[in-house]
Amino acid sequence: MSGIVIVDQLSDWPVEIPGVDVVTAWDYLTQDEFTRSRRTRIYNLCRSFSYQSTGYYVSLLAGARDHRPLPDITTIQDLKLAESPRVVADEVDELIEKSLSRIGGERYVLNVYFGRSLAKRHERLAAALFNLFPAPLLQAKFSWRGDEWRVDALGPIALGEIPETHHEFMLESALDYFLRKRSPRRTTRDSYRYDMAFLVNEDEKEPPSNPRAIKLFEKAAEDLGFDVEILDKGDYGHVAEFDALFIRETTAVNHHTYRFSRRAAREGLVVVDDPLSILRCSNKVFLAQLMDRHRIPTPKTVLIHPRNLKQAAAELGFPCVLKQPDSAFSKGVIKVDDAAEFRRKAADMLERSDLIVAQAFEPTEYDWRIGVLDGEPLYACRYYMAPKHWQIVKRDSKGSKSEGEHETLDIADVPKPVLNVAVQAARAIGSGLYGVDLKQFGKRVKVIEVNDNPNLDFGVEDLVLKEALYRKVMEFFLRRLESRVREGAR
Repeated sequence: MSGIVIVDQLSDWPVEIPGVDVVTAWDYLTQDEFTRSRRTRIYNLCRSFSYQSTGYYVSLLAGARDHRPLPDITTIQDLKLAESPRVVADEVDELIEKSLSRIGGERYVLNVYFGRSLAKRHERLAAALFNLFPAPLLQAKFSWRGDEWRVDALGPIALGEIPETHHEFMLESALDYFLRKRSPRRTTRDSYRYDMAFLVNEDEKEPPSNPRAIKLFEKAAEDLGFDVEILDKGDYGHVAEFDALFIRETTAVNHHTYRFSRRAAREGLVVVDDPLSILRCSNKVFLAQLMDRHRIPTPKTVLIHPRNLKQAAAELGFPCVLKQPDSAFSKGVIKVDDAAEFRRKAADMLERSDLIVAQAFEPTEYDWRIGVLDGEPLYACRYYMAPKHWQIVKRDSKGSKSEGEHETLDIADVPKPVLNVAVQAARAIGSGLYGVDLKQFGKRVKVIEVNDNPNLDFGVEDLVLKEALYRKVMEFFLRRLESRVREGAR
């Protein structure tokens, strides 16, 4: 994907960057060559983004041309909203206080150049502001209100407003941004059809894909013509540079993974996990209602609130299982054995959520996990219960865990009822990648939950398909991208 810096006058950008052209805003808006070009990154450095100004139209029309503008038109509008300072305060309040704690005066102006600050002590804050509002040049104004720092204003800063003493640092930041993480093979970018980002957290203790799996995903993507780059949570501002995003970090709604997914979807990327799937799968209250509406079998389920505790306990009997709505990986899921424990544990969970889920306890030797991609079965595993435990993972009070055995099967060897129910449950969520957990009782099959971010680990889920598993997932991205290209050509 090529890159273009857009300025009001060519003299506004005195530095040459390999692979990045400099074009005036007027030329970009009026010349046919820019109307016809595709898959182009646009770095909008115009002097004004006011409504219907030249700078405004650069980002607006870049979106219409299937280019990737920074900032995009949504960011420009968000920066104009009166609540943007409040959004900043809510997201990075602690970081603001820490970064500005040594400031002696009552006002402070922070300029952010491509996510960086000239003052090293403000670099984390600068990166956070850029991640919230991805614009090349930002200015934040803070004031001390007696007991804390407040954000008074946040908006783009024009090239002409940058202090002379900052010019060298600003250009250095731009160069670093444009050339970031570029390896020597980037000189052959024309051989790649699409750009793909993997969102990975190398410090995550229980990631959805282990390092060997990530390498195999990367190889499969490159074999299909993708140029792959690994991102972490600090790379939010770079999302728009890609055609596709594959999230291989445990997802949650109040989390940067959801913000990455939401922005990727807004920018038109093919994204797994998509934001709607994260929202749906991350809440077991929603899943319970969804399965009920689609008449998909589950263990007997009751939504618990403070007024129905006694009734629910009588209806389910004991033991039964309580689930925090946003629980994952066996965390926040507990078995209770009597009414007193039920009331106590439910009350604790209701402190964090107005509704929780309770289900009948139906023990089995193992749980099925059926991976479903684009509405079709992808892989099948049996996860056996941990020794002397009722779940596949057993955790102690110190945080250590033990797991049961696993068995990976060919899809052809999975009982039809298991596959049918799994596919129904996944299709009720969407058309992405899901892991459906089920219990089987003879010919009866019940859904336990649907995960938007299922494990795809080397040495477990890939034991039958091997490298074909990784290729099938990458082929999903390719099909979606090529379908969009065909639709755009009509």
